[in-house]
Amino acid sequence: MATGNFGFSFDRYVLCGLRAAAAILLGVLFLPLSPLAPRTQRTMSAQEAPQAPVGNQIMGEVGFEASTKAEKTAGVWVDGQYVGFVKELKGNKKVLLLPGSHEISVRQTGYLELAQTIVTEPGKRTILTIKLDKNPQAQFSAITGEIKLEVTPDRAAVFVDGHFAGTVNQFRGAGRAMLIAPGKHHIKIGLVGYQPFETDVTLLANQKITVKTDLAPGTIQQADPAVKNN
Repeated sequence: MATGNFGFSFDRYVLCGLRAAAAILLGVLFLPLSPLAPRTQRTMSAQEAPQAPVGNQIMGEVGFEASTKAEKTAGVWVDGQYVGFVKELKGNKKVLLLPGSHEISVRQTGYLELAQTIVTEPGKRTILTIKLDKNPQAQFSAITGEIKLEVTPDRAAVFVDGHFAGTVNQFRGAGRAMLIAPGKHHIKIGLVGYQPFETDVTLLANQKITVKTDLAPGTIQQADPAVKNN
């Protein structure tokens, strides 16, 4: 009897021990699911993660600084595409580029073209100081005629006989006009996002002509090659 009771008690103790061991094992297996584990993981992730750049975290910004009127009104090309004139490229017209190498060109009538390769970084701003040198080979006629422009958008680029002359807003309004040598000339006006406008004029000495038009909306594929890669 005693032996039988001892065997029964021993079996019960073993069974209890197995249950306790199983409970401990289950506790170990499910411990990472406790509320403490996620807090520890989040803290470690926050400490190890690098601090994100301020502002746009993907694009790099290019800013421009200029001092003279000629430099402020010079046209800017990025990777062969006209984007606007220097002093307007800020605020909602600021230049944002994907990280990497980009070609920047700045052009103004009567000045040598300024070309520079830059590398933009995500979330960082690159400042370009514009300093244009006069073109010693530039020639201007002593006798001219005037061509005024009434065109929208007024930030569009203007080309005369294939050469960049400026932007529309430089040649509109009182006291503003293109001074061009008498003769036949081809006028082209374009801006990315609009269909280009072209016309031929025959200008006499001291004659004044006004060109009026509104550029029709278009696509980048419709932009004139002079605007995209002149």
